[in-house]
Amino acid sequence: MAQTYEKPPTTLSQVEPPYPVGTLVEDTLSKRTGELHGVIEERTKEGDKLISQTAFLRPEGGGAEWDVPLNHVCPVENP
Repeated sequence: MAQTYEKPPTTLSQVEPPYPVGTLVEDTLSKRTGELHGVIEERTKEGDKLISQTAFLRPEGGGAEWDVPLNHVCPVENP
């Protein structure tokens, strides 16, 4: 018989991003660049354990926003 896993109850909250909003960053997973627009954190309700941090990026000049784990975001170096 297969075991089932129940995810513990969690909360989502907007947190201060590691770089100022609007900073040009690279999504190292997709190799795309975009402006950082926010970070959402997921934590367990009991114990306040960090589950994930997700960054929200938007292409320079506009377009569809996408999300990526925060640990895969780094600022773009000026040439």
